[in-house]
Amino acid sequence: MPTGSILVADDDSAIRTVLNQALSRAGYEVRLTSNAATLWRWVSQGDGDLVITDVVMPDENAFDLLPRIKKVRPDLPVIVMSAQNTFMTAIRASERGAYEYLPKPFDLKELISIVGRALAEPKTRMIDSNADEGGDNIPLVGRSPAMQEIYRVLARLMQTDLTVMISGESGTGKELVARALHDYGKRRAGPFVAINMAAIPRDLIESELFGHEKGAFTGAQSRSAGRFEQAEGGTLFLDEIGDMPMDAQTRLLRVLQQGEYTTVGGRTPIKTDVRIVAATNKDLRQLINQGLFREDLFFRLNVVPIRLPPLRERTEDVPDLIRHFFNQAEKEGLPTKQIEQAAVDRMKRYRWPGNVRELENLVRRLAALYPQEMITANLIDQELATPAVSPADTETPPEDNLSNSVERFLNKYFGGYGEALPPPGLYHRILKEVEYPLIGAALAATRGNQIKAAELLGVNRNTLRKKIRDLDIQVIRSSR
Repeated sequence: MPTGSILVADDDSAIRTVLNQALSRAGYEVRLTSNAATLWRWVSQGDGDLVITDVVMPDENAFDLLPRIKKVRPDLPVIVMSAQNTFMTAIRASERGAYEYLPKPFDLKELISIVGRALAEPKTRMIDSNADEGGDNIPLVGRSPAMQEIYRVLARLMQTDLTVMISGESGTGKELVARALHDYGKRRAGPFVAINMAAIPRDLIESELFGHEKGAFTGAQSRSAGRFEQAEGGTLFLDEIGDMPMDAQTRLLRVLQQGEYTTVGGRTPIKTDVRIVAATNKDLRQLINQGLFREDLFFRLNVVPIRLPPLRERTEDVPDLIRHFFNQAEKEGLPTKQIEQAAVDRMKRYRWPGNVRELENLVRRLAALYPQEMITANLIDQELATPAVSPADTETPPEDNLSNSVERFLNKYFGGYGEALPPPGLYHRILKEVEYPLIGAALAATRGNQIKAAELLGVNRNTLRKKIRDLDIQVIRSSR
């Protein structure tokens, strides 16, 4: 039967009672307190084999107490609980040496399991006294159970160099997670370098990744550093890894196996020290079955898999995201807005095919274009007006937000006035004929800057590049 002395600190008497009963039934000796001062006295006297503490207590914050505990008793496991279920809470708990972070409300069986594991294998975590304690620029937002689990996984990964594979639909925030791993990890002082496989011509990917020597190919007039060299000592984010051609996959696998690479046209191996974080919105196992992705590379990249849920699976996070994006818009000089509860409820019922990116674009549009301070449900209904779709349609995440937007417009134009929709062939021809001048106008307005044009159209830049290629639109770049 388990044995050990557990010190519990929480100013909520109900939680103390529940923890006392659960831990005592599991065979542990339990001591309870409602304040940090008593907890610190017990710890400094050498009492207890493990600590369970709330973050916010009447006399002191546990995050201020944790470094002192780890200094005098570095092997004492500390489990931190908090009702402030944000990404930064999980990160601060990890940075200050907590063995584990549990968001409230927590599962008692999970807590007992963590206690047993901590007592069996006590771990000393590194503490970063220079960690940023500001909470204004939280990179990830959400308090849903799905996001809480992601926060906990990220907190465990911060002080490691493990390779991470992030999967999720377009717009779920894969690059935000990759940046968070870098910005709050031990490589934060190094560079964060991102490369999107879908945005680079296939015959140039190896040169982009590994660099090239002068004269390596036509047009190579000088040596060029690749992304591996640029990311040395930091993090290399390989976005849309499923679009990497097979030749480049083979070279990447060799780098992961041997820790070195050669430039295109070069002969001397170059040692590399980067952390790899990859991301995809595709099913890589399906690509493996189709012979389009190397299985051995998949296992090299998929050391720690993280799946980001689509927004429709965590709609309880919509209110927090709305507030976050309105606050960001206000900091950028846009007018302050309020939103009525009925409007929030309407947004929670929407499926968000474009995920968090679509929600962010909507909030920015509301802040920029509408003069009224209060955002109403009627206004949200106008913005989110969409044609009916079959259940089968909702299973495949729509990634072509530009076509979706134009399609909503056409449905509203024809259907809104009792007109029959045009035949399918004509319908898609109209889609194309509307998109072509629309994209052309956006590119002209931004002097050929595709990133700014994508922002203007409210679509992902990869979607825009695909449209430019498919519609054969000539991009005239600014000479400025």
